[in-house]
Amino acid sequence: MTNPSLLILPGDGIGPEVMAEVRRIIDWFGDRLGLTFDVSEDLVGGAAYDAHGTPLTDATMSRAQEVDAVLLGAVGGPKYDVLDFSVKPERGLLRLRKEMDLFANLRPAQCFDALADFSSLKRDVVAGLDIMIVRELTSGVYFGEPRGIIEEGNERVGINTQRYTESEIDRVACAAFELAMKRGRKLCSMEKANVMESGVLWREVVTRVGADYPDVELSHMYADAGAMQLTRWPKQFDVIVTDNLFGDLLSDLAAMLTGSLGMLPSASLGAPMANGRPKALYEPVHGSAPDIAGQGKANPIACILSFAMALRYSFDMGDEATRVEKAVERVLADGHRTADLLGEEGRAPLSTSEMGDAVIAALDASL
Repeated sequence: MTNPSLLILPGDGIGPEVMAEVRRIIDWFGDRLGLTFDVSEDLVGGAAYDAHGTPLTDATMSRAQEVDAVLLGAVGGPKYDVLDFSVKPERGLLRLRKEMDLFANLRPAQCFDALADFSSLKRDVVAGLDIMIVRELTSGVYFGEPRGIIEEGNERVGINTQRYTESEIDRVACAAFELAMKRGRKLCSMEKANVMESGVLWREVVTRVGADYPDVELSHMYADAGAMQLTRWPKQFDVIVTDNLFGDLLSDLAAMLTGSLGMLPSASLGAPMANGRPKALYEPVHGSAPDIAGQGKANPIACILSFAMALRYSFDMGDEATRVEKAVERVLADGHRTADLLGEEGRAPLSTSEMGDAVIAALDASL
């Protein structure tokens, strides 16, 4: 049996630092549990531009199509702001998403008990929160045509078009229902069917798909009302499925319920490959944080948890994913903090590698 294959793209800023801690976790699985991965590494974003004049080479793109999963750190930084839009670091990430056809973006919002007081909401509202937002990622208003800025009379007009086909809605709805079956069997679909025809179609298609999942409790909610309910009582939700624009907004809102945007992982999934596993890219939600790059201040937990998502969704290693997640939970419960989590009074924050040390120690303790 061949080993699972993983392409690592550390990227820019703090990406290489947090990814180095993931490499240590991967090595731990090989050394302690005999679970080995075929790991390769390449460049993306500004690092790729510096080396090759493009944010993603054709060779790297081809490799990403072949492996079981891609794990990306972060891209971008102020030094690249002067570049033409076509070669900015972010174009490398967008090319990966587009050519791998990663249509379902999974954004968990989980509040560890040890961090409940970091949320702007009351502890009892967020403690124990564990929801998943499934955002359609490759269509909608960000991709619809016509688009652009045109001259109309004496002024300019900005145009973007919200557009969805039945098949695009169908496939992300199926992904959300399948996920709900593995969780709390409850799915809320959010759109604006009261004012948008695309929302009417969205609700119709999701309802039709729902007939194939009678064990999942399906509800519908207007996206603006959903935002309100997420801040009122977020634990009423389990899985939320929504379109590209609303998913962009709602997932960032839900992320901040947990108290730290920098703690959260994400997964972008596509159609199944020949081996039955979906094409997949995993990345922390945080950015490249160039202001702290190279200083050992970055929190590696979001990247480590992104690897845990890869274990669960790409490699069918749910027990191993849970082991990593429980190790992180243990580390936080023990009071270990990097600088972004402020550090407890009287205790200096851990460096990036020290937080990696703590997670590995917790993994050792789990054996």
